[in-house]
Amino acid sequence: MRLLGDEGLVTPCEDVTEFDEDLATLVEDMFATMYGANGVGLAANQIGVPLRVFVYDCPDDEDVRHVGHLVNPRLVETGGPVVRGPEGCLSVPGVEAGTPRFDEAVVEGFTKDGEAVRVHGTGFFARCLQHECDHLDGGLYLDHVTGLRRRRALRAARRGGLRP
Repeated sequence: MRLLGDEGLVTPCEDVTEFDEDLATLVEDMFATMYGANGVGLAANQIGVPLRVFVYDCPDDEDVRHVGHLVNPRLVETGGPVVRGPEGCLSVPGVEAGTPRFDEAVVEGFTKDGEAVRVHGTGFFARCLQHECDHLDGGLYLDHVTGLRRRRALRAARRGGLRP
């Protein structure tokens, strides 16, 4: 797992151009890594692969479970109120901060087989979709945190041995 301070986390990922067995294996490996780390989402660059791919197994606010993956995802729509909620990241272990996110998100992309897909999320699942899209663009949830919350989160990261 790449951790805060790793250059690969702040570099935008490249589009996938080949929908082949290697991509299918990557998606499978990403699910295994996410489950092993007790996460609800994982972007490819978090494991050192600079491609636009993420996986998720995340509930929404009604506790409906959403499981899937997206290749070359693009956040195409956000809406609803902006909600500040607790957010963490497998690449910033042990650090959580109140992070503002839209309550609704729509992401378009493809499956590992190249089929077009559109995913709509609300609540916590919308937060997850926005979080993973940020990763693929070279961003972290901490980029959305400001003021005292940001200073506290970065201080906690440093105490945890991370180098922001």
